[in-house]
Amino acid sequence: MEIERPDGRSPNQLRPLACSRSILHRAHGSATWSQGDTKVVAAVYGPKAGTRKNENPEKASFEVVWKPKTGQIGKAEREYEMILKRTLESICIRSIYPNTTTSVIVQACFSLNPSFPPFSFLLVVHDDGALLPCAINAACAALVDAGIPLRHLAVAICCSVADNGYIFLDPNKQEEEKMKAFSYLVFPNLNVSVLPERSTQKGGEPTAHGIITSVTHGAMSVDDYLHCLERGRAVSARLSEFLRKNIEPKSSSESSKAG
Repeated sequence: MEIERPDGRSPNQLRPLACSRSILHRAHGSATWSQGDTKVVAAVYGPKAGTRKNENPEKASFEVVWKPKTGQIGKAEREYEMILKRTLESICIRSIYPNTTTSVIVQACFSLNPSFPPFSFLLVVHDDGALLPCAINAACAALVDAGIPLRHLAVAICCSVADNGYIFLDPNKQEEEKMKAFSYLVFPNLNVSVLPERSTQKGGEPTAHGIITSVTHGAMSVDDYLHCLERGRAVSARLSEFLRKNIEPKSSSESSKAG
């Protein structure tokens, strides 16, 4: 039976994708990522010498700050900070820039504040659903644009479960508010690595079962989760192909701009 969504998409259909790079001249790297009306802009500056307290000085560290458009930062934003930090740390080769800190700033309005610490992201967002996956995709594209060495690329997707048990990919805001549960899934694109010359991947942190990050919200059964994982993994190939098409010209022809 065909399931009709409010915007006319099929259950497995993504919203229209758009990605652009090098859109901010003052940044070492930048990218926009859009899925429907959800849009994120990421910029990379740096690196900045020194690591945060309790961080390993032999590896590059990350700091993520998610700033809401209005009011104080809440529980959801704190969770986004943690997820984004761990995801970025897992795809970057942190031994290349030891004893440095990458600051990731997430905002709901656009500004280029010169007081932002070096080697940072400025994410400009409009939220119409699946915000965190879009932010992860934008950050990954911006890392490539800045020439930051990565073990592999990563693509993120949101899979949601309705009360009737149907699974929908890439929900918009209207759909998100009606779903009983959803899962944020981040998959590696192991076919493409962005590495500096003469570098190796020794000491890397392997991905578990072909997935980098997995976070669920709401009441989701094991079968629901496995179905989400299956659907997400299938669509990740399309996301990876789209990302590769938008990074290949620069990543293959230009040397690193960082440092």
